[in-house]
Amino acid sequence: MTEQNFSAEQQEYLKGFMSGVEARRGAFGLPLAPASEATASEPADLQRSAQDRTIAAGGKLVAQEEAKRKKHPLDRYNEISAMAADGKFAKGLDDFLIRFNGLFYVGPTQDAYMCRLRMPGGIISSHQFRGVADIADELGGGYADVTTRANLQIREIAAANAPEMLLRLTELGLTSQGSGADNVRNVTGSPTAGIDAQELIDTQPQARAIHHHILRHRALYGLPRKFNIAFDGGGRVLVLEETNDIAFTAVRVVAGFGVDAGVYYRLALGGITGHRDLARATGVIVATDQTTALCDAILRVFIAHGDRTDRGRARLKYLLDRWGVAKFLDEVERELGTGLLRVDNAAISSRPEQDKRGHIGVHAQKQPGLNYIGVVASVGRLASVQMRGLADIADRYGSGTIRLTVWQNLLISDIADAQVHAARDAVTVLGLTCDVSLLRGGLVACTGSAGCKFAASNTKSHAVQLADWLDARITLTAPVNIHFTGCHHSCAQHYIADIGLLGARVERGEDLVEGYDLHVGGGAGLDQKIGRLIRPKVAFDELPQMVMALLCDWQTRAPAESFQAHTSKMTDAELRALCDRVLQEA
Repeated sequence: MTEQNFSAEQQEYLKGFMSGVEARRGAFGLPLAPASEATASEPADLQRSAQDRTIAAGGKLVAQEEAKRKKHPLDRYNEISAMAADGKFAKGLDDFLIRFNGLFYVGPTQDAYMCRLRMPGGIISSHQFRGVADIADELGGGYADVTTRANLQIREIAAANAPEMLLRLTELGLTSQGSGADNVRNVTGSPTAGIDAQELIDTQPQARAIHHHILRHRALYGLPRKFNIAFDGGGRVLVLEETNDIAFTAVRVVAGFGVDAGVYYRLALGGITGHRDLARATGVIVATDQTTALCDAILRVFIAHGDRTDRGRARLKYLLDRWGVAKFLDEVERELGTGLLRVDNAAISSRPEQDKRGHIGVHAQKQPGLNYIGVVASVGRLASVQMRGLADIADRYGSGTIRLTVWQNLLISDIADAQVHAARDAVTVLGLTCDVSLLRGGLVACTGSAGCKFAASNTKSHAVQLADWLDARITLTAPVNIHFTGCHHSCAQHYIADIGLLGARVERGEDLVEGYDLHVGGGAGLDQKIGRLIRPKVAFDELPQMVMALLCDWQTRAPAESFQAHTSKMTDAELRALCDRVLQEA
């Protein structure tokens, strides 16, 4: 049977499959199959066509696009193996290309690789969680970080260990493919999917479906820039879907508006909080069994028409800015070959309430007699011994399931009422906790300058120091989210925090010290809002007093309302005055 007998989709799958086979052969020192005229190394046709159109229109491809054009980044396993054999790290464009396999060179902060995994909806088995701990011990730094995409990262990986890292993850039933560079990143979903009494949709099937769809379609690795997809099932724990390029939010549609009543996902597009934009409404609703086809069509339109001449304007947001939502949806419908279902906002019932503390502590599941426990990992970091201990707890007291959240913590589910106390005690023995202050429960921090070359400040260390200082001086009566992010990439999504902190270098005499731009009033979910910059370039040693002043003003004047609601009533000048008064009194 010749290649012509296969459909385009089948050809893409076979190319990916054979590429993986060849990678495994090379890893074990076996001879590689000879390359044919149409090799799997050729970039996917959708990407090349988009690049050709850009060139024909007089555009100049950026260096990353030229590199992708020469050879598909997923076909660079031989280069990874060769660099590992020489003990060399990928740098420059090679560093960019190797990220398609989930490896990131993080020099000069660490002369090592970081490996980012992908797990749809953040749900992982205890066996896999324990296996990641073993890999981190043997090939990394003996710990893993929970990310703001409900994911795991392993750090401090030597150059020589890169191929073994990829193989061990595959043998564990996990993958890092496409977790970096110009790809669809880890697909997030409700961490309480299937166990939340108030959820409208169990998001697990949809998150898994698009995850595997992407892995099996090489054309979907030809994006102009990174891309995020999230599913919110209407449960108690916020998923931050509005920060994603594709945001699916479960809604109930009532009768009398020209569509069948029932539960659907509402579609929003173009979220990118680092560029101060939340996903914008489209008026489109979609049935649960249509989400994968819709995602595929959206991605293909983005691949075909996204900007390949300017990395700063290559995200979906900028295509929507250029075209408008209506034209973009027209193109999506053309790609789908069918129309999209639209409803008036009046047809949609109010979303169930969300709980800022729903990811911490003990909560009853919808299954009678069962509970989930939210375990706090301080700013997302877990030692491998703690990971193995958590896996043991999930096996002994739960169903062997661990659920990561976008809040950098994890849930252990399916714990019987009679076992809750013992499970909590077991968590405490590991040096972890299920109970933290209202302030620590909303503390989020990216990797920071200790492990990221872009970061201006040591976010994780500063987050812990700030929480220690504040907890010793104030007891909050309502939850507050404080997000530390080290650079403009905004991995910790500072713009949607009650108090958002963006790393900055601050002049002090002839020196530069670590500090932050201070933002106030952001929010997510039902309270979604981009925070305001009220005080730029605050040195870290002056920051605790400023944050304390903001919190005290709220707690003494308006404790019955949220921090966001309180600060929204104040002008920028009034908020700055609170902060400046602290400096004057110091």
